[in-house]
Amino acid sequence: MTPCPDQPLWAPSAERIAASNLTAFRRCAEQRWDVRLPDFDALHDWSIASPEQFWVSLWEFGGVIGERGERVLVDGDRMPGARWFPDARLNFAENLLRSRDDTDALVFWGEDEVKNRLTHGELYRQVARFAAALREAGVVCGDRVAAYMPNMPETVVAMLAAASIGAIFTSASPDFGVQGVLDRFRQTAPKVLIAADGYFYNGRVIDGLGKLGDIVRQLPSVSRVVVVPYIRAEHDLGGIAHARMLADFLAPHHDVTGIEFERLPFDQPLYVLYSSGTTGAPKCIVHGAGGVLLQHLKEHLLHVDVKPGDRLFYFTTCGWMMWNWLVSGLASGATLLLYDGSPLIADGTVLFDYADAEGMTHFGTSARFIDGIAKLGLQPRETHRLASVRAMLSTGSPLTPESFDYVYRAIKPDLWLSSISGGTDIVSCFVLGCPILPVWRGEIQCRGLGMAVEVFDDEGYPVRGERGELVCTKPFPAIPLGFWDDPHGSKYHAAYFERFDNVWHHGDFCEITARGGFVIHGRSDATLNPGGMRIGTAEIYRQVEKLPEVVEAIVVGQDWEGDVRVVLFVKLRAGRALDDELVARIRQTIRDNTTPRHVPAKVLQVADIPRTKSGKLVELAVRNVIHGQPVKNLDALDNPAALEHFRDRAELKS
Repeated sequence: MTPCPDQPLWAPSAERIAASNLTAFRRCAEQRWDVRLPDFDALHDWSIASPEQFWVSLWEFGGVIGERGERVLVDGDRMPGARWFPDARLNFAENLLRSRDDTDALVFWGEDEVKNRLTHGELYRQVARFAAALREAGVVCGDRVAAYMPNMPETVVAMLAAASIGAIFTSASPDFGVQGVLDRFRQTAPKVLIAADGYFYNGRVIDGLGKLGDIVRQLPSVSRVVVVPYIRAEHDLGGIAHARMLADFLAPHHDVTGIEFERLPFDQPLYVLYSSGTTGAPKCIVHGAGGVLLQHLKEHLLHVDVKPGDRLFYFTTCGWMMWNWLVSGLASGATLLLYDGSPLIADGTVLFDYADAEGMTHFGTSARFIDGIAKLGLQPRETHRLASVRAMLSTGSPLTPESFDYVYRAIKPDLWLSSISGGTDIVSCFVLGCPILPVWRGEIQCRGLGMAVEVFDDEGYPVRGERGELVCTKPFPAIPLGFWDDPHGSKYHAAYFERFDNVWHHGDFCEITARGGFVIHGRSDATLNPGGMRIGTAEIYRQVEKLPEVVEAIVVGQDWEGDVRVVLFVKLRAGRALDDELVARIRQTIRDNTTPRHVPAKVLQVADIPRTKSGKLVELAVRNVIHGQPVKNLDALDNPAALEHFRDRAELKS
């Protein structure tokens, strides 16, 4: 059945709109400030025009624990430079640990069938003991605590314990190689390193202690290593300096039951997150506790409609910002559903099994996963109940219109599909979903509340219905505090504010639709420029990945005879070879649905396509390889050997 372009794929019922957190918030704001906010557009306009009122309302609606202070926004005309809630005092962990009852706080499924759950009371007590152990290890406010961990309860406990003290938490997933970890943690110099003994992936057991020993030998800042048993119960830690097993680390604090939360300024550093680092050393992006808390409360409560008792899932690792986003769901009263391992075991059904078994309400995943199970021909609506799932969230890369169709056809027709987009840079979203708006095929629903998002042309003028640069023209609380070890802010300014003065330039190539939705066409730095025309890479992916023979693709621009030519690489289904007929069909599909300029000059087959560890394509790395230039940070890639499929291709020399 062909979707009707004049009809939404989904629209909320009147009952669902009335029961949404966003409707409740809108009514509270109207009463609090004596304003009229009849719909989402009016609410968004007010959130931008009256930011002090909006963020105060969000603080109150979210029940933030702490002292707000009198001032809300100082130097609000400066970006960077604006200061939010400069007199406030709060603790991030205290806000996530507000519940102490015996309902589920964390549920954990590991690929090896390890399952575990912690109640809110148990989580609080575990954090109390871990915080006491960190204090005994000499950790004080401002120190760094690093985790080299799977997405498991112990990682959440470690983060909350660090945050309760005012220490800064930073993490990498255990699939990172030694150099990838050192490229990150050497810059931030952690005092304590928490690491699992290994992990499980795609039916394999991967030991991590060998890598851990190499890492610790090259991290002189670390004075304590805490090893979490996951793949085995006991270990000889003789080869790892400063190491103790988790049980031994916590043993002296068995009787500790309370937490001494440090109430700290709104801008107290909470996290250091890292850019992908595929073109150089990863940037160390510092995020403040108050900004992260408010932004995530806004997104969870208003844009994702999380209610107390909801069961929130996102498929993520601890090396991706969606882990930080997921964990904040505790502040909104959600139970967090954690998963570690491959999402495609059990013939691709394990996450749907999880949804049914644990009453998942919000199913968060990546566009790549949705496309992957569509290629596998899965029909979850026929094999699973999914009765509790009312929202599916997707990020990581643009969600194609065909993937929208697949979700409603094959997963669940009465489902709110929320495509979201933001990044590690703000550990949140610029554009995302809205529970009271319809879902249109291929479109992200709306701007984030409090986010003055626009699309600029090359001259810096706002445009609609045209492709351009995603920008944010006014400050917001979740703007990063800066980069680590960038005392004058020069690297930070160059990254986001050099292109347009006093405006955040995010680096996404996108457009605003006639309905006010958004379409992301790829990263600006990966756009193609044949004949001077800017083409977003996602525009080509949307077409070529429709073809059943194509598993995935990557497209780059090759410098050629004074211009740029488009080169498309495709990974095909097992046993399928690229022949003239398929090349012609690929080119015709692209031509029929885009423009002649989009049609690749070359279409070549590769055995694998490189991605970052969070699953993002690395067009710039491939472009460097085909031009004979070095790729500076192979450890940022999940499959660096894949780059060899692009090197010295004879087809690119003519």
